[in-house]
Amino acid sequence: MAEGVELRPAREADWALVRRWLRQPEVERWLGPATAPETEVIAALTDPAAIARLIIWTGRPVGYAHAIDAAVWGRDLPEGVPAGAWDLDVFIADTAARGRGLGPAVLDELRREVFTTTLATAVCAFAPVENEHAVRAYERAGFQWKHIWRAPSGAPMWLLVSPRPRA
Repeated sequence: MAEGVELRPAREADWALVRRWLRQPEVERWLGPATAPETEVIAALTDPAAIARLIIWTGRPVGYAHAIDAAVWGRDLPEGVPAGAWDLDVFIADTAARGRGLGPAVLDELRREVFTTTLATAVCAFAPVENEHAVRAYERAGFQWKHIWRAPSGAPMWLLVSPRPRA
């Protein structure tokens, strides 16, 4: 992990903070209107199999990350998502924490946790085409670009996939 970064389990008590972050204009620009990502966060916080984490940097919360079985999203999965994949979502909300290499470190740790604790065949993520910083963070963390998918909101998103490492 990047120096001073850790992931701690997110709790229902963290919901107000995460919700406030989701309403930040820059976070909404990346993830879309707050209602859709709020639904995903609630699903991750309430699904006992999901992994929901607060990103802590230098002792304070600066962002949120979760991993959840992609099958939870049902029919909305685009072509190219491998069967048995888990979906990862990560965002750094604190502007002072952005651009410091936290994203790839968090992705590495979250991916490691998924592959250690589940039978996931791969992890995948969707990054807005316009958010080059996020796309590059996924790339640095070893994710492979698959194709561009249009989210239900109409926004073009990169589908990025990282397969389970071979033993």
